[in-house]
Amino acid sequence: MVQFFTGILMSSVHVVSGPDHLAAVTPLAIENRTRSWHVGLFWGIGHVLGMLLIGGLYLAFREVIPVEAISGYSEILVGIVLIGIGAWALLKVIHHMHPHHKHPHYHEKPEPVVHIHKHEHNSELDHAHVHQRVKKQNNVTALGVGTIHGFAGVSHFLLILPTLMLPTWGDSFLYLSGFATGTILAMVVYALALGLISSRLSRLPGQRFYDRIRIIAGIVAILVGIFWIIKSIL
Repeated sequence: MVQFFTGILMSSVHVVSGPDHLAAVTPLAIENRTRSWHVGLFWGIGHVLGMLLIGGLYLAFREVIPVEAISGYSEILVGIVLIGIGAWALLKVIHHMHPHHKHPHYHEKPEPVVHIHKHEHNSELDHAHVHQRVKKQNNVTALGVGTIHGFAGVSHFLLILPTLMLPTWGDSFLYLSGFATGTILAMVVYALALGLISSRLSRLPGQRFYDRIRIIAGIVAILVGIFWIIKSIL
């Protein structure tokens, strides 16, 4: 079982020490709030899949196709995705600050008529259907971003390289299982903590502090994305 817990330790440190990881998950987790851990779960699953993919390609085709070059380009894609997530988070805040919407309404009496008027949504129930759709979109986004993160950088392959050096297949399986478990668990815990904090902040009068946190998360994601692109190019 030593290999299993070693894998958990290695992956946990890798996940929480990556500013691109945290910058990508933070805005999505803050938006999901009550089910923020879903974001961490899907990101973790995607990250494991991406790492297995780059590892498999590196072993099978390293002499045929430029796996390292392809992985390097995916680092740029990570930066672009981070900028997109940050911009999306900022747009959500702007939309929240202007909550008036137009809706058509139909009345049969005293005579059939359709009219449109503005009204404001003030409760979670008003937007329950919208929130469910957004949560599903956030989960899919987290899965995709996690996969891209896992695929970006051959250094990820080095993290699972010990599976090839262990004496038995059983030991390799334990290490790889621990690595996958630690990756998912670390991000679930992080996303869950963010969700709990953001849920409490959202209940404060005026929600100004909550909106500021969302703005900061969006700006940080954009800045990390810009840094990631520059780092990848240089």
